[in-house]
Amino acid sequence: MSQASGAVERSVPMVEAPVPDSVRPPPTLRDFVINGRFLTQPTTGVQRYAREVTRSLGQLLQPENEGVALLTPHHEAPDPDYRSVHVRRVGPGNGHLWEQFVLPFRSGLPILNLCNTAPVFGGAQVVCIHDANVFTQPESYSPAFRHFYRALQPWIVRKATRIATVSQDSAAQIARHLPISLTQVTILPNGYEHALRWNAGASKLLDRHKLTRPYILMLGSRAPHKNLGLVTSLAGALDLLDLDIVIAGEAGAIFAQTPAATAANIVWLGGVSDDDLALLMSRALCLAFPSLTEGFGLPVVEAMARGCPVVSSDRASLPEICGGAALMASPLDAGQWYGHFKRLLGSEGLQSELAARGREQARKFSWRSSAAGYLDLLSRGVTA
Repeated sequence: MSQASGAVERSVPMVEAPVPDSVRPPPTLRDFVINGRFLTQPTTGVQRYAREVTRSLGQLLQPENEGVALLTPHHEAPDPDYRSVHVRRVGPGNGHLWEQFVLPFRSGLPILNLCNTAPVFGGAQVVCIHDANVFTQPESYSPAFRHFYRALQPWIVRKATRIATVSQDSAAQIARHLPISLTQVTILPNGYEHALRWNAGASKLLDRHKLTRPYILMLGSRAPHKNLGLVTSLAGALDLLDLDIVIAGEAGAIFAQTPAATAANIVWLGGVSDDDLALLMSRALCLAFPSLTEGFGLPVVEAMARGCPVVSSDRASLPEICGGAALMASPLDAGQWYGHFKRLLGSEGLQSELAARGREQARKFSWRSSAAGYLDLLSRGVTA
């Protein structure tokens, strides 16, 4: 049943599993450093990936792996506690200049790069490229960002010792647009565990926004490939069903922006905290995710982990990530989406079924398993 203000929220019974022996560090692991530039950046899905993989690395590494460090530019925020991964601030500089001209010359060890970019110069490196969107959806990005990435990423692929990405679909796109074969790309997906640490009870969102009617939740920027307009175009029809559309997310400086739709039942929240996301997901009829393309689609797995039903686009990586745990629709056919929303609104049984299937699907994606995959890559012939 959809949740209005004051209603009982969905519980989140999932718990993080203990670390099995299969995801322990390999015995041949060498020292390495992590490119910590992400600590100076706003947290989008890419930075979330880096933070959570690093957090899991810190849990998996043993005390004897004391040579593993995260190198970051100088910044004002306090350093996170990554347990066995030691944070070191090195300078001067920041941004791309720091990454290209400080990091490779201050590391002296293989570098693990988790956020699409890496030094062009230097020794051995493992690089995660999350998607090929600058090639497949160039109109979603600012001209400067688009041209820079399209020039930089081929160099990175040629220089890297290992390339990873987050889904089978993303690997296929990378192999299509960059100088690497599909068999050379390792799949190390996003995980779900972080969403279980969110605390809906700590959110103050309802002090600022009175969400009194059932609502469809959407997350993300107004970048064209996010395709928010497909759902907002249904605002009038959804209003007749007493359904609101609630949209959370920052604009994102790297993206081109589509206009913000306006209607009486569309609520733009802007940026929200993780605890706010937990509250929003606990009360939403569903998460709607109408993207034209995604390297992974982390909000889908976050919603599933929190027990929120998902209605998703059937394009790019999303069928792979959703499995059979979501209602799927073409991102070009608003009528399919309206049908799914109406059906879901009228069936508590379907809501409960999707929530249960979603929790099971989310368990297939683990930060710990992906972190162990990086340790395996770093143990197999990656030397500076």
